[in-house]
Amino acid sequence: MAGRRGRSPEVTPELLLRAYSIGLFPMADSADDPELFWVEPDIRGVIPLDRFHISHSLAKKIRKAPYEIRIDTAFEAVMACCAEAAPDRPSTWINSKIRSLYATLHQMGHAHSVEAWEDGQLVGGLYGVSLGAAFFGESMFSRRSDASKICLVYLVDRLKQRGFRLLDTQFTTEHLKTFGAIDVPKADYEGMLAKALASPNLTF
Repeated sequence: MAGRRGRSPEVTPELLLRAYSIGLFPMADSADDPELFWVEPDIRGVIPLDRFHISHSLAKKIRKAPYEIRIDTAFEAVMACCAEAAPDRPSTWINSKIRSLYATLHQMGHAHSVEAWEDGQLVGGLYGVSLGAAFFGESMFSRRSDASKICLVYLVDRLKQRGFRLLDTQFTTEHLKTFGAIDVPKADYEGMLAKALASPNLTF
């Protein structure tokens, strides 16, 4: 179950970072709804970085380097793709306000994208927020086979290299569980978050 805290007052980038620091994140009812509300899940999705795993078939595909992986070269384009309807996701919660807020966080150095490119085209990616030694994954998209999965593998490798301690996925899905995602009770998550935020802001 997700705790929902009602409609939000005017949200600034600074307020958004403060919300992340206490376990909240914003959503909208739909991409067309201009309003935001805060979400505080009772059960949180987390991928333990030391228990992340990938299938043999995906590892084999990564070795073939089917895509060029870039970091932070097309952040707003990644958000736009994540906001688009897709066969497996007929609607999304990423409205224009969220896109504007996270674009500002990106300019501030607190939001980042991992991107898969093929022949000069953006074909997959993910984005999220970094704060302290925590990375809060927001959304991902894929226009080619395994593109978003490969971006996730590169994300985890990058977080490990830079000393991050927490990869928050907000919720778990069967897809994320194949990589090692687990459900964490709110109280346990708060402890994990506090430890990650005791660190200075790490470079993504």
